[in-house]
Amino acid sequence: MGQPVNEQALHVMEQELKIKGKQINQVIELLEEGNTVPFIARYRKELTGGLDEVQIKDIMDRWTYLQNLASRKEEVTRLINEQGKLTEELAAAIDKAQKLQDIEDIYRPYKQKRRTKATVAKEKGLEPFALWLLEQKNDNPLERAKTYINEEKEVLSVEDVLQGAKDIIAEMLSDDADMRKWIREDTFSKGELKTEGKNTETDEKKVFEMYYDYQEPIRKIVPHRVLAVNRGEKENILKVGVGSPIELILSKMERSTIKRFSSPAAPFLKEAIEDAFKRLISPSIEREIRAALTEQAEERAIHIFSENVRSLLLQAPLKGKVVLGVDPAYRTGCKLGVVDETGKVLHIQTIYPTPPRSEVEKSAAVVKKLINQYDIEIAAIGNGTASRETEQFIAETLNNLDRDVAYVIVNEAGASVYSASAVAREEFPDLQVEERSAVSIARRLQDPLAELVKIDPKSIGVGQYQHDVSQKRLGEEISFVVETAVNQVGVNVNTASASLLQYVSGLSKTVAQNIIVKRNDIGKFKNRTELKKIPRLGAKTYEQCIGFLRVMEGDQPLDQTGIHPESYPGTKALLKELGFTTSDIGSDALAEKLKTFSVEEASSKLNIGVPTLKDIIEGLTKPGRDPRETSSGPVLKTDVLKMEDLSTGMELQGTVRNVVDFGAFVDIGVKQDGLVHISKLTDRFVKNPMDVVNVGQVVTVWVDSVDVSKQRIALTMVAPK
Repeated sequence: MGQPVNEQALHVMEQELKIKGKQINQVIELLEEGNTVPFIARYRKELTGGLDEVQIKDIMDRWTYLQNLASRKEEVTRLINEQGKLTEELAAAIDKAQKLQDIEDIYRPYKQKRRTKATVAKEKGLEPFALWLLEQKNDNPLERAKTYINEEKEVLSVEDVLQGAKDIIAEMLSDDADMRKWIREDTFSKGELKTEGKNTETDEKKVFEMYYDYQEPIRKIVPHRVLAVNRGEKENILKVGVGSPIELILSKMERSTIKRFSSPAAPFLKEAIEDAFKRLISPSIEREIRAALTEQAEERAIHIFSENVRSLLLQAPLKGKVVLGVDPAYRTGCKLGVVDETGKVLHIQTIYPTPPRSEVEKSAAVVKKLINQYDIEIAAIGNGTASRETEQFIAETLNNLDRDVAYVIVNEAGASVYSASAVAREEFPDLQVEERSAVSIARRLQDPLAELVKIDPKSIGVGQYQHDVSQKRLGEEISFVVETAVNQVGVNVNTASASLLQYVSGLSKTVAQNIIVKRNDIGKFKNRTELKKIPRLGAKTYEQCIGFLRVMEGDQPLDQTGIHPESYPGTKALLKELGFTTSDIGSDALAEKLKTFSVEEASSKLNIGVPTLKDIIEGLTKPGRDPRETSSGPVLKTDVLKMEDLSTGMELQGTVRNVVDFGAFVDIGVKQDGLVHISKLTDRFVKNPMDVVNVGQVVTVWVDSVDVSKQRIALTMVAPK
């Protein structure tokens, strides 16, 4: 990352992030040493004061910005100095600047410009006259202007002289950093974003109808409306502009420029001021404000998308169940995939219960046979094409069994992308694309995290406008979210796919693949130490990854926990102190003993930090604990619900499928997800829906209204009185 933390940058970060300077310094030092964010968050708590992954990443991002700012300050200082124009005041202003925009405003007058009206006027020798006008003396400007007429330089009249001078003054005003700053602030605080219809006939579904004649204060516009407007403009349906408080700005510009309104120069200066604003400043400020609004809106959209992905990845797994995966279809038939408790494929078959073939009885016989043959306890049905008819068929088939088998509707967004991918072809070379989808749907229910990491997160179908934002920024944020989720859960090194392993702290795609190759070669790893033999897994990588890799049923009991090998000596000393050994890990006797001893005393005696000791105790008490187990499980169903069955006030259980700025979409078991508007999430004011709900959460809702013709369902989470 580069330079050490200077006091000014440290102070700025302390103020903005509300984190102590000592913690910030430690995090930056650890990052500089090549440690990953998950490793620092989990295994260096004593040094960071227990900062979590998000706080550590915030420090990393802010530090990177401040380094870029410092580099730009140095560069701008050098460039101005090379022109011989660097003054003490200018150097102080550059040093004081806290934003890249402020630096660019300061540098603007010294930037190499393409030929402008002002540069042409200067070439014609009119700059002295422009500066004379700005002195606002009592002399007649028209008389003075005559002395600058020069046929050789194509200055043929008084009008030419005055126009050239006004062009020079307009550019000077446009280059004034302080003036640009307050004009930008005034436009942002008092201006409006205005939209009007352009080619509305191409907007067949009237998606952008509310923006055909629309205006809203810039400071109030919410991020999803900014992105909607941008998309409408991009599709050439809308014309978008910024309405500035022109009279206010011109008045302030005049007061700051004209010192004597009685001066004969004042009328000419007024003309130059108006030209400066309308021709030079306003279009530039509009671009800057639109860019700032877009950046804020994109950051918000990326945040919403990444938080939804995090919730989706951390959904509770359905462990220990044999699952029947069903990928619905019409003409090509429904693909069935039976997978055992570990996700291993046991059976693949195609049935045709839906039109055009509608072989209901024949298909039901196949499903019943598979349920009995493999002792299937649950069916997972994809929510894509033909899902409703397939659900009806499965529900009726299960109701005719003499045993309890439930079904779940699984969001299959991205399943087809995965099924046609190189990862899927490598995993299932002998299966058809649709057959791979059936297996993926079943596995999504069993272990959402392990299955979803194989798919490009942008295909998962949660969020808003994620395809309209910076794909580079989105990719960075999503990688961080997936990496954080994977490392929070931990990975069984003997069952994990390369797709999952590559997100483990410190591991690359190549090393992940090398682990798979070695595992295939030896059967399975017996302990963590064996991983040191993996090609390209050096000492630093081993340190970063090993605590997150679990070896279940190996020859070292501590390897099944989240305890890092560097803490094994201290852990064994703790066990010895309590009268136990590593073979007692997870036992009730050890758990009871650990409840009664003093953590502070043991910390001092064993020379282990309190945060690390608490993590060790958790590892010894619950060695195989999965943090996802506290999340809502899937809603199990036995019967079908249609939109026509809904009535106002009906109480239902549903699963949150997507959270957006204006509310949450909830799957209540009918084809269309219902919307709980932000105002109906709770009986108190809600600023951010994510404060109330998250993707995958099971919630109780009541039907507010149903519009069958428009396929719209309005729900509320506020109980009717």
